[in-house]
Amino acid sequence: MRIIARKTLKDFWELPNRGDAEQPLKSWYAEVNAAEWGTPAHIKQQFRSASILKNNRVVFNIAGNKYRLIVWVSKDYTVCLIRFIGTHKEYDKIDAETI
Repeated sequence: MRIIARKTLKDFWELPNRGDAEQPLKSWYAEVNAAEWGTPAHIKQQFRSASILKNNRVVFNIAGNKYRLIVWVSKDYTVCLIRFIGTHKEYDKIDAETI
């Protein structure tokens, strides 16, 4: 799986008070980078707490559900585009299906 862009994750964990997200995001990145998904069911097999949304969006719980990561997954399941990373409070202010 090709992930666009790791820099978004790095920028997030380098923010003040977000350092606890670094290792969980690095782990997520490594796991997804090595993944070969073909369907949403494959995502759910690998990440049971992931939420599959409309418009090819997937929400991942990061750092024990402290943060939310939203990605757009291509229809052929070869590209994953990071659309949002933030706290639950920040997540509640957005529309996850359109971001």
